[in-house]
Amino acid sequence: MQIEINKSRNRQRTVSAKVVGETIQISAPQNIPDEKLKEIIENLRSRIEKRTKKRDLTSDTNLQAIVQNLNEKYFEGEIEVQSIEYSTNQDKIFGCCTYREKRIRISHRLATMPTWVRDYVIIHEMAHIIEPNHSKSFWGLVNRYPLTERARGYLIAKGATEEEF
Repeated sequence: MQIEINKSRNRQRTVSAKVVGETIQISAPQNIPDEKLKEIIENLRSRIEKRTKKRDLTSDTNLQAIVQNLNEKYFEGEIEVQSIEYSTNQDKIFGCCTYREKRIRISHRLATMPTWVRDYVIIHEMAHIIEPNHSKSFWGLVNRYPLTERARGYLIAKGATEEEF
């Protein structure tokens, strides 16, 4: 994305950004030092790119339909998931579940992995809605998915630790 900077005498303290087409338009105070502005712009660019990536991933993949399919196939439709979305700030874990609200977030890194690995992570998080721990009962639910061990092995080969999934 291109950057367009508009420095204004009217603006006293804040720097703002908005995306117009393929351009990030920056509004900044006229007296802000260039080094500080450069740092702020990098931060804003990073946040905008993450937000754009998340939006694109979510629109490209109908995660709710995937959840519904997996729910019918492996949980007999008994799990209610309120929402599922990609997250661009999950660099250490592959998924998380807020079981009380029945919300699932999965890492954007899964979008570049085989779909059966993504499906395993989704099933893992769906199982937390029923069992919010890693008990024997929880693993019984997860192991309904026939590719569980293969997916776990794949994630370990990619450098994941047991705590990450």
